[in-house]
Amino acid sequence: MQPTMLRLLAFMSLSANLANAITPQQIVPASVPNANNVQQAAVKNGQLSTEGVQTLDGVAIDAIPEGRSAPAIMAAAITPTTWTATADSYQPGYPPSNVLDGDTNTFWHTPFGANGNPLPHTLTIDMKQQYLINSIAYVPRQDGQLNGNVGQHIIQVSADGITFTTPVATGTYADTSLTKTTIFEATYARFVRFTAQTEAGGRGPWTSCASFNIFQTTQQAPAKAGGEWSPTIDFPIVPVSLALQYNTGNVLAWSSYAASTFGGSNGGYTLTATYFPQTGVVSQRNVTNIGHDMFCEGLSIAADGRFIATGGNSNYKTSIYSPRYDQWTAGAQMHVPRGYAAQATLSNGNVFMIGGSWAGGLGNKNGELYSPSANTWTALSGAPVQPMLTNDAQGVYRADNHGWLFGWKNGYVFQAGPSKNMNWYGTGGAGSVAGAGTRGNDADAMCGMAVMYDATQGKILTLGGSPSYQSSTATSNAFIIQINGPNTYPGVQRINPMWFQRTFANAVVLPGGKVFITGGQVNAQPFSDDTSQLQPELWDPVTTNFVKLSPNTIPRNYHSTALLLADATVLSGGGGLCGACATNHFDAQIYSPPYLFNADGSRAVRPVITNAPTSAPISGTITVSTDMAATKFDFIRLGSTTHTVNTDQRRIPLYPRTTNGFTYTLPLPTDPGIMIPGWYMLFVMNQQGTPSLAKFIWVPLP
Repeated sequence: MQPTMLRLLAFMSLSANLANAITPQQIVPASVPNANNVQQAAVKNGQLSTEGVQTLDGVAIDAIPEGRSAPAIMAAAITPTTWTATADSYQPGYPPSNVLDGDTNTFWHTPFGANGNPLPHTLTIDMKQQYLINSIAYVPRQDGQLNGNVGQHIIQVSADGITFTTPVATGTYADTSLTKTTIFEATYARFVRFTAQTEAGGRGPWTSCASFNIFQTTQQAPAKAGGEWSPTIDFPIVPVSLALQYNTGNVLAWSSYAASTFGGSNGGYTLTATYFPQTGVVSQRNVTNIGHDMFCEGLSIAADGRFIATGGNSNYKTSIYSPRYDQWTAGAQMHVPRGYAAQATLSNGNVFMIGGSWAGGLGNKNGELYSPSANTWTALSGAPVQPMLTNDAQGVYRADNHGWLFGWKNGYVFQAGPSKNMNWYGTGGAGSVAGAGTRGNDADAMCGMAVMYDATQGKILTLGGSPSYQSSTATSNAFIIQINGPNTYPGVQRINPMWFQRTFANAVVLPGGKVFITGGQVNAQPFSDDTSQLQPELWDPVTTNFVKLSPNTIPRNYHSTALLLADATVLSGGGGLCGACATNHFDAQIYSPPYLFNADGSRAVRPVITNAPTSAPISGTITVSTDMAATKFDFIRLGSTTHTVNTDQRRIPLYPRTTNGFTYTLPLPTDPGIMIPGWYMLFVMNQQGTPSLAKFIWVPLP
């Protein structure tokens, strides 16, 4: 059997984390595949003929860095010669010392029986001396049984074995026998405590472990430069897509038909996980009732708060998630099969879709329109995709991917990129398109970022990207685009560049109007952590300058996502989804921006919204009360993000018309193209700029 096919079989068989437990600085760069090797004209089953045979997402499989097997991971860990392991309990014959013997045929197991000792269970490792450590690897039992697999868990460290830190990592592991790796911020410790809070399959009150490995590093935790990253949050999947639920503030995440790959199958189902910010719990679900593998889908949030996911591996499908009922249902099929398309919710509540040659054949992915109320798709023959194509080295397979779309007035859509050519798309009748000039002297910027940071003024910030999807050097370019009426040329201003070149990065608008940028690479190489940008930065709309922030612990590159949460922090996670590779990141971290801290590093006091409505009519007013003086008020539409694209997020600054003590009357925009109908987070900020917790407010259709 050919080596490429052997690797493909490994990709398809593994669906859990086999990532190396090493620091990003130690990762060996992947070889650079030749983009021109992709067979552009040959299509099989709606995708490239090479896909699933020689390529994964258009990348040569042999060029993707492989992950390590469990024995290799164990060999790379600190040698536990004198270590000891203790546990809260164990079944005779299955002591905790088995996790240190280097033999995966033996394992620790808590007492057998349906009434065994109740969870949680703890495993504590004494390394007998301090090490600078930054990761662990948990090897479940390897005897063909799954009983005792760890699900929810926390990881703590200690210098003396008495006082343990707050967790350095939390989360949930997938219910498989494959090795699970958790990376966290480098810290000195002698003791590591691993607490199993649930059994991954819910089979009983047991915990088991064949090997527990700890890894040291020479890289000290970087000095903080602004803001703070949370402990690692482990997910049972690689979180490729994220969307925020209006009724709970929880985050729904998903990958594909498998936890760590999307290749070789359209699956017909999708693995999802829900993150609960208030508790830190990560739950999991396999969505099978809609027959949809939602990897590389188009994604947006409808006016009523439902998630609209379209195409992807199941390239004709439309699926709808209701946060209210916590249910997925099937929608009408699209006219055009698509993957890596972009879509945006419009002023009239419809959803515009365009592009997506990653799946369902190459080219002619013209616009179409979805009506959530009627559950129908309408082809827009007058909205061709051709004007928005980039000049990608891989041709149309990549050239129509990941459009930067913004719903605007009278049902129009502004396309800001990633092509250097910008366009207006009309959605009335058969549709229309009108050129809007170029994005200054910017080049094509595939997998760059675009954020509407001030919808009232029609202002969009664009950032980075690379001329081609892969094997292409990113820029640090930054531009401000200001749109006015449809079918008019916008203003374009080139501003000071980012500190770092970035492609495959994410950008999130924050309360107050600053934009947080995280992750990415200097050179666009899917499924590689080489040339990672670990240091985020913050853009200030007043100075138009960028400021460096506290570095991240884990690379966030291809298939990573980021989302604003209701407490004004940012969830950043994912990266990878490449099967048995070294660059799968089954985790996330939460970034707390500088506005949540005082100058001395202590937590700032937040203002509190004491009264606000649950809905806000377009062209009306709302009255908001707070517990202290407020200086700024922002509406930010709930985000839904996949890859670098989040067409839902937009910020609408509100300005008080009247003030009575701590009660404010706020006029709202008069145009639904500015305040796109849907669910928003209302933030108020005090004089220091510290934001409140958000109040969820619904903007209904006019």
